[in-house]
Amino acid sequence: MKDRRIFLKSMAFTAGAAFTSPDLYSKTIFTPDLDISCQYYTWFVYFKREGKSWLKNANESFKAYSESGLKGYEPTINNPGEVATLKKNLDKFNLWSNSMYVNSVLHEPQLVEKNISDILAIAEEAKKIGIEILVTNPSPIKWGGPENKSDEQIKAQAIALNLLGKELKSIGIKLAYHNHDPEMRESAREFHHMLTGTDPENVHLCLDAHWIYRGSGNSQVALFDIIELYADRIVELHIRQSHDGTWSEVFDEGDINYKRLADMLKKKNLKPNLVLEQAVEEGTPNTMSAVEAIGKSLKNVKKVFGEL
Repeated sequence: MKDRRIFLKSMAFTAGAAFTSPDLYSKTIFTPDLDISCQYYTWFVYFKREGKSWLKNANESFKAYSESGLKGYEPTINNPGEVATLKKNLDKFNLWSNSMYVNSVLHEPQLVEKNISDILAIAEEAKKIGIEILVTNPSPIKWGGPENKSDEQIKAQAIALNLLGKELKSIGIKLAYHNHDPEMRESAREFHHMLTGTDPENVHLCLDAHWIYRGSGNSQVALFDIIELYADRIVELHIRQSHDGTWSEVFDEGDINYKRLADMLKKKNLKPNLVLEQAVEEGTPNTMSAVEAIGKSLKNVKKVFGEL
């Protein structure tokens, strides 16, 4: 890894190019027996609500995780050393991971080479424990801020994202692009260019249904249009529900028609990695424990996506 050199100038495409790949439907990640995992962030916010810190006590944290009925776990990994600790906890509690979330900064050219090298170092270790998908959401200019990236920054980010995906593909890991609401601003120009400006063989899509819904002004029209446009890129689905725009305590019927979403995936013969990411925010009801809320959410997800 120390000898791996990354040069953006080696890219054999330009930032504005669009790519097509007619056979990607046959290359999606399949989930036999409806294996469902859950994102680190879910437990972080539910534990925080209870006055606890997720993973401060690993035994307490993963004991609760197992009690909810979950078997799969999508961690957020910050450095290669965390992978060994993750493996110990997975083995101890009979859990599995086939995907992980890794932060990235790809719109600043002076940071890209080191950032990609750091991510690849994590990926090399993660591959050893069965990770198949690396999810990343290129960082905004400032988390929670109103600033939007310039066209030049967006084009540079797409080049870097494609390069990262190409490097990950070479070691057998799929890169899945993820977004929050900032990427949906200004006609979703950042979101769309991360897909139209990259090669489908290198950059796939982690469809975070609720962030797309919220980022487009609570629009199911926008969400389902995006699914139609980029269905062949979807390798993972993040699942969260809300009621009247506020995240619900339990995943159930709500603002987003997940039954329609599941039917669309089925008709297109897509079986993406399913990751529960139910969460709490200001205004979310507080009537049950993390174990109970997430356990009920898991059961409801299985009902909705059972036919996959």
